[in-house]
Amino acid sequence: MKILVSNDDGYRAAGILHLNDALRPLAETTVMAPDRNRSGASNSLTLDVPLRVFEASPGVYYVAGGTPTDCVHIAISGYFDDEFDLVCTGINDGPNLGDDTLYSGTVAAAIEGRFLGLPTVAFSLCMDHGTGRHFVTGAKVARALISRLLEAPLERGFTLNVNIPDLPYDQIRGIKATRLGGRHRSKPIVPVADPRGRPMYWIGPAGEGQDAGPGTDFDAVANGYVSVTPLQIDLTRHTALPTIEQWLRPLS
Repeated sequence: MKILVSNDDGYRAAGILHLNDALRPLAETTVMAPDRNRSGASNSLTLDVPLRVFEASPGVYYVAGGTPTDCVHIAISGYFDDEFDLVCTGINDGPNLGDDTLYSGTVAAAIEGRFLGLPTVAFSLCMDHGTGRHFVTGAKVARALISRLLEAPLERGFTLNVNIPDLPYDQIRGIKATRLGGRHRSKPIVPVADPRGRPMYWIGPAGEGQDAGPGTDFDAVANGYVSVTPLQIDLTRHTALPTIEQWLRPLS
């Protein structure tokens, strides 16, 4: 069993170090990750310039200037002679709940593995201001879930989005299968000024949970449970197809 490990926080981030350490007793692991934090990169691929890959230490590689999707694509599409059996990404430094999955580089890296035909799992630690950065908890959850996946494999091309409460491991109440919730509109942009007084802007923080009731990933994490959400890539709104067909009829 060969596992590719990646993230969007960079190859030196605490989360990926904990994840790799947790998985090494289970399988042969290889890390391929960005050289720096690329949070929010989503599914972007670098298509305008070639990319350089460097080996930081045995089994640990980084892509200079690359996105999380670049890293997984390069690793699976010819950089290594051996084929991988599974892609694991994270442990992300913060939650990837609901709408976050559309922006997350950690989730995007997992989805790229799915595009290339592998089962994939994205792990995120739901930290907030003042929480404990319990990456040890995240690592124990990751090892338990991947152990279960090795015992009872899911179909190839399957993606799980796992969000872990930032709590000591003995305070985790269990694991739940969930659906994605939704957030309120994000907070306004934050204006600042450069040293010459010219305006600049920070993107505002994400909104709070809106669709966050029972059964959602938000609700599970808020109540101390690990949230496991199976993701699909088909964005078609199938129930709207008859409406759109009728709407287009005068133009046919």
